[in-house]
Amino acid sequence: MKIQISHSGCFFRADLSLPIDISIPLIPNADKQVNCFFAPPLESEPVRSGGFVGSVSEGGAVNFMNVRLNPHGNGTHTECVGHISKLKFTLPNCMQNSHFVTRLVSLDPSQQENGDRMITRQQIESLGLDGETRSLIIRTLPNDEDKKWRNYSGKTPPFVHHEAILCLVESGIEHLLLDLPSIDREEDGGKLLGHRAYWKYPENPRSHATITELVYVPDSIEDGLYLVNIQISALALDASPSRPLLFELVPIPN
Repeated sequence: MKIQISHSGCFFRADLSLPIDISIPLIPNADKQVNCFFAPPLESEPVRSGGFVGSVSEGGAVNFMNVRLNPHGNGTHTECVGHISKLKFTLPNCMQNSHFVTRLVSLDPSQQENGDRMITRQQIESLGLDGETRSLIIRTLPNDEDKKWRNYSGKTPPFVHHEAILCLVESGIEHLLLDLPSIDREEDGGKLLGHRAYWKYPENPRSHATITELVYVPDSIEDGLYLVNIQISALALDASPSRPLLFELVPIPN
């Protein structure tokens, strides 16, 4: 199916039958799976009750599995302000729309502060964001394929400086996607300056705004404008495993 959209006074065509999946597959019980914040690994096991076993390979009639999952620590996930709020905000209630025109950019979080690697406000300012999109995808460099199964726990991965986050908010970004486990430093004493700046919490919570972490954008996908569809579950929590899909936007001549 092909659709036509209008954006910033221009018209584009997108083919919804050609999605580009930038989520990291959730593979239970895998030897190598992406992990952060020392979350338990993703696991699944068949339900066993009396003579019933929820595994066809073990002789059951159907596969009927229990799954242990931590959305924030196991794979691509999308979160809302409920992640840091005393009040209960759930992602399905906060995220009323799922399609956005987005901009993909590649940034090198090489700036050092006390040995930490980070994306700075200067780097965000250099993008020239002027409200053209409400969504931004950040692909960090180098873009090694092992991001799809890397264990980030205890390794102080790169993050986004809170002043850079403020710049994103000032530029109108409401849906941020990136290939890092968090916009904040792994250990920051609970300050969560980036999350608080992004959601303007607690003074004026941006309950409609979302952050999607641990995506993976292959090098074959060029920087530029795309249509993104962020697919989530109806799980009534602050976060959900998610599947962001990109669609190429082809300009339609006037």
